[in-house]
Amino acid sequence: MIVDCAIYRDGRRTEGPADFSDALDEARATGDAFVWIGLHEPTEREFDHVTKEFGLHPLAVEDALKAHQRPKLEVYDDSLFLVLKPVVYEPQSDTVSSGEVMLFLGDSFVVSVRHGEGAPLRAVRQRLEAEPDLLKQGPTSVMYAVADAIVDRYLEVATELQTDLEELEAEVFSPERGESRHTAPRIYTFKRQVLEFRRATGPLALPLARLAGTGPYSAAVPFASDAAQPFFRDVSDHLTRVNESVEGLDRLVSDVLSAHLAQMSVRQNDDMRKISSWAAMAAVPTMIAGIYGMNFEHMPELTWTWGYPAVILLMAALEIGLYRLFKSRGWL
Repeated sequence: MIVDCAIYRDGRRTEGPADFSDALDEARATGDAFVWIGLHEPTEREFDHVTKEFGLHPLAVEDALKAHQRPKLEVYDDSLFLVLKPVVYEPQSDTVSSGEVMLFLGDSFVVSVRHGEGAPLRAVRQRLEAEPDLLKQGPTSVMYAVADAIVDRYLEVATELQTDLEELEAEVFSPERGESRHTAPRIYTFKRQVLEFRRATGPLALPLARLAGTGPYSAAVPFASDAAQPFFRDVSDHLTRVNESVEGLDRLVSDVLSAHLAQMSVRQNDDMRKISSWAAMAAVPTMIAGIYGMNFEHMPELTWTWGYPAVILLMAALEIGLYRLFKSRGWL
């Protein structure tokens, strides 16, 4: 459905025709205005009218309707198509989920298509309307503001994940909690969350580099104002920080998992040594009692009054000797 439709002239929102096709004609007629249409999970029929009026490329339209796209920037004859993946962190369940925002930029228009609840653009629109100087840059200012808001949210999510990882590290290396059977599943679940986050942030680096005109991507991008390149460079710098943080999280969680598995292996070895030590200690009296109880006719001490107590003392002495030996080696 259409969430909002407005004409922006000279950096300010103005009253225009209720029909967006008439609004686009009016914006193009004046030459210093543009139309911004916001849609949320439109159906094919709802989006068909927008497609015809704005001349959107059918491949980009298909991507916008079906969603489940990776971040990318595509240039078509009549428009520029940018895909962003906003991320939401759920503190109750410690999970990361992503939505999608698609932006179409063209001659005097911006069409934003949102899927999921992860990136409401109302706050972005309100921020832009409060900064007329930024809105004067035209449709490119909308693309910058949306990308900036989403990347800033990435920084917040990265901080939340860093806090969760510190708690996970404390659990793994805690003597009381490190043996929990739920620790390994928690570490694996956390690694899945980092992977989901990485799918949103990693591929976005190339589109932002193109919009910022940095590195080998110095060529101008059609429908994007050259004056906006410094703004996109700032967003690109923030994204670089996020990607470095995500890479660090991925490496650390792998190290935490390896450390947890190593600790479990060491504990199992300790348990096996203890079990072996107690089994050895139990075998000695069992052997002596077994031989002593065979009742051979010529068995030593069969007729000796102190034979039974002597054997008991011998077993006790051997048990104490084995216990001290295993204890000194740290097996018990």
